[in-house]
Amino acid sequence: MGFILAITVILLLYGGTNFYIGKRIFQGLSYLFPNMDVKLFGAIYTLIAITLILGFLTPHSTFKRIMSWLGSYWMGIFVYLLMLFLLADLIILLGSLLKIFPNPLTPNIRLFESILVLFLTIALVSYGIYNANQLKQVSYQLNMKEKLAEEVKIVLISDLHLGAVNSERKLEKIVEGINSLEPDLVCLAGDIFNDDFNSLRDPERVKNLLKKIKSTYGVYGAPGNHDGGETFKEMENFLEESNIKLLKDEYVVIDEKLVLVGRLDPSPIGGYGGLKRKDTAELLASIDMGTENTIHAISPMDPQKAKDVSNDKYAQDANEKNKPIGSRRPVVVLDHTPANIEQYGQEVDLILAGHTHKGQIFPFNFVTDAIFTVHYGHYQKDAHSPHVIVTSGVGTWSMPMRIGSNCEIVSIILQ
Repeated sequence: MGFILAITVILLLYGGTNFYIGKRIFQGLSYLFPNMDVKLFGAIYTLIAITLILGFLTPHSTFKRIMSWLGSYWMGIFVYLLMLFLLADLIILLGSLLKIFPNPLTPNIRLFESILVLFLTIALVSYGIYNANQLKQVSYQLNMKEKLAEEVKIVLISDLHLGAVNSERKLEKIVEGINSLEPDLVCLAGDIFNDDFNSLRDPERVKNLLKKIKSTYGVYGAPGNHDGGETFKEMENFLEESNIKLLKDEYVVIDEKLVLVGRLDPSPIGGYGGLKRKDTAELLASIDMGTENTIHAISPMDPQKAKDVSNDKYAQDANEKNKPIGSRRPVVVLDHTPANIEQYGQEVDLILAGHTHKGQIFPFNFVTDAIFTVHYGHYQKDAHSPHVIVTSGVGTWSMPMRIGSNCEIVSIILQ
């Protein structure tokens, strides 16, 4: 009952806001085209607006892909049309109260409003589409509590959202960008998929591209909130076949240099097939119990070595030379959502997160900044607290646009 009520409210809000936008556009354009048919205009606008709904509700098919593609672009257009018309109406209201504008309003004011809003929306959306296809590189250099014998370079990406609009087309450029940084370790901080494995258009091409990632110690990921649901098992199998190890509240020791912990997200959409996020303190305490899941310079990019190892097809080296895990090894945690950083204390050196997209499009960057302690970049509460790095992500969710944020690959040097 609650779900039906929520859906009803959302549809009413969506319908109401679209009626408002359509009315404002028609009021302006009818000044230029006095014979414009309101019923025909309404029908065309409605067909455009419902692409967003059809993209969500229809089963997998060519029709769904087309509706999802159209609906994704429409969402960005809709957001800016709504915000700009509301802002313009507020200015007009204030102008009327201050007697700057005539009362009642003359038709040419509505014409000017519509033309200005449409122009700004087209300009912003066009820039957002262009910027979403650019790839930036961001770098950080961090000193660990226990100084490392040699530097370790981690390359971090998050929020690929494979299956979303343009996600697969950008993947080749992303892989090339990762490899150009010559990483020791590659980390994927969640939202690798976009809710449903079946939304991938060409899984084999995606798999072959992911296999091309080059790293001394391999590629690891942690699930994000969009990496769950009915196809979670297919996602797991696909990543394994792509030589990516998914850490589900598990850890590995990387060549005795550092401990890498991967967390399950606390709010997966559709769940993780019965898996639940463990208590953080309990999980971190287990790290002191030995050297299981230890990896010694074995890269998942090497198919022969990957075939020969055990324990989820990754190395379990119990050689006597391995020393118990202690404070001398930095502990790096992959935890998709930065809302969880308060769960970690001085036993952790570095937290890598994503999720926020830095708001993805203006002005939502102000929203994510208000919600999270750190919604982007580097943060450390004090000298005894872990470093936190939150990336804006390498892909886009819902709208294939970036305004006020960038798609990025992050390079982190640990010293």
